[in-house]
Amino acid sequence: MRRIRLAIVVAEFNQEITNKMLYTAKSHAKNLNIHVKKICQVPGTFDMPLMVEKLLKNEQIDAIVTLGAVIKGETGHDLVIANNTARLLADLSLKYQKPVTLGITGPDMTVKQAKERIITVPKRAVEAAHKMVTRLRELDDKKGMYGRK
Repeated sequence: MRRIRLAIVVAEFNQEITNKMLYTAKSHAKNLNIHVKKICQVPGTFDMPLMVEKLLKNEQIDAIVTLGAVIKGETGHDLVIANNTARLLADLSLKYQKPVTLGITGPDMTVKQAKERIITVPKRAVEAAHKMVTRLRELDDKKGMYGRK
């Protein structure tokens, strides 16, 4: 089976957390024999959908992992950011028929909680990308066996 080609989109906002998330994601991708073809930084989580859409158009990318930390402030702004971003990313995944995994922590999360998730969330996002690409390829192969491609 062809090696999975991954792009990672990471938010610069809360960089002390997201840089560590990126390191974890790259390391875990290497362990799973996934080729990280592209790493793109965006100013914040809310800025991800535009970059993700551009990457989804690239035939050399099989899946995208998004990494960000949406931390609660004094208003409900974190809810708006997280909910809208998640919805747009899901819509893009369906539109382009490629996995876009959510390695974004929050909303309603403290800095302490974000730091506690630096390892687990990016690992899960990379694993989800791996599983989805593998399963979609298997599904396409089965269609081909029955002449329904």
